Amino acid sequence: MKINWKKKLTDRRLWAAVIGFIAPVLLAFGVADKTVAEVTAAISAGAAVVSFVIADNISHSSDKGGSDCEKDDKDK
Repeated sequence: MKINWKKKLTDRRLWAAVIGFIAPVLLAFGVADKTVAEVTAAISAGAAVVSFVIADNISHSSDKGGSDCEKDDKDK
C-alpha cells in the first residue's frame, strides 16, 4: 500500500494526533505546562505552514499557467 504523503501531511487529524501524543508525553516527563503549550503551538503553526504549502502546490499544479508567483513575474 502506497502512502499519499501530500494528502496525509495536509490532514488536520494527523496534526491533532501528533499534538495529542506529544503533549502528554512531555507532561509525563515533567516538562513545565508553559513549555508544553509552546511546543503545541509550534507544532500547530508548523502544520499550518506545511498544509498551506502543499495544498497551494497541489492547486497550482493543475493550473496551466503555473503558480501565482510565476504569473506575477510574467506581468512585469
